[in-house]
Amino acid sequence: MASIKDVAAEAGVSVATVSRALNGHPSVSPAARARVLAAVETLGYRPNAVARSLRTDQTRTLGLVISDVMNPYFTELARSVEEEARALGYSVIIGNADERPDLQDHHVTTLLDRRIDGLLVSPTDGGSPRMLEAARAGTPMVFVDRWIPGVDVPVVRSDGRAAVRDLVAHLHGLGHRRLAIIAGPAATTTGRERVDAFREALAAYGLPLPDAYIGQGDFQAGSGRRVTEGFLDLPEPPEVVFAADNLMALGALDAVRARGLRVPEDIGLAAFDDIPWFLHTGPPVTAIAQPTRDLGRAAVRALVERIAGRAGASVTLPARLVVRRSCGEPDGTAPHQSPSPVRRSTP
Repeated sequence: MASIKDVAAEAGVSVATVSRALNGHPSVSPAARARVLAAVETLGYRPNAVARSLRTDQTRTLGLVISDVMNPYFTELARSVEEEARALGYSVIIGNADERPDLQDHHVTTLLDRRIDGLLVSPTDGGSPRMLEAARAGTPMVFVDRWIPGVDVPVVRSDGRAAVRDLVAHLHGLGHRRLAIIAGPAATTTGRERVDAFREALAAYGLPLPDAYIGQGDFQAGSGRRVTEGFLDLPEPPEVVFAADNLMALGALDAVRARGLRVPEDIGLAAFDDIPWFLHTGPPVTAIAQPTRDLGRAAVRALVERIAGRAGASVTLPARLVVRRSCGEPDGTAPHQSPSPVRRSTP
């Protein structure tokens, strides 16, 4: 069995550098860390995690509690978190809250009982008692995607306001004036933010957002279908429906097709949270894409900073509009991504 000395010799570094690299110490250069990880893989080196946890009071394990593992956005986020954590010498235990605060608390309690070093959470329904208690007790924690105002925890998220403005400008340019939204849960920051951004973008063009054009969803496909059915029953249905997440968009598409209608000939459809499936629907769906992989990596790095006793910066990354053909775009429209700036801040 390979030893840490063997890894050091293979990588051409000192034993101390190997130790620091495997523990995610920031003093190790990216090149040296890459050589160490390559040597670990080549030699099949496996450090004794139990002995190390007793020696350092760390388990080299992170917890990730996501809102809905069935949502492709969160699936991709979890994959990115696991990859970055592994590169920094950590393992990840994942809990699926299924958009339920009680399940979120269950996973938080279980993960803390397993002595994880830090916790990544995408808060569901405005948070939950055990999760808030852990945050206020000083547990190393980072909010990802969603956050809870007033809780002193770094937040890694995307900002979709500019992309929503780009979407409304795009729809206005196509001649659409009656625009509706399937909103996410009002208890979540993302649910509120996307409705507010949509309303503000419409106001810039003098367009109203009547109550009849705001449908309350829950980030699940069933609610997207139900809300869209209500829109289609209106005396004056909207020209375009904007779904505030990908699953609700798929539900909306089901509702349109169930009526024997076509997208975009009878009604247009756009979505927040781009997914690979949207390339293969008929027609491909115009959507706002979040930098999911970058968010996962940034969240892990911020959490490792917290574990090391440093503040850890909040990170805001831009979302982008991807134009396809579900809103009446001309045939042959090539996918287009709108540019947006990157912002970093501390809470």
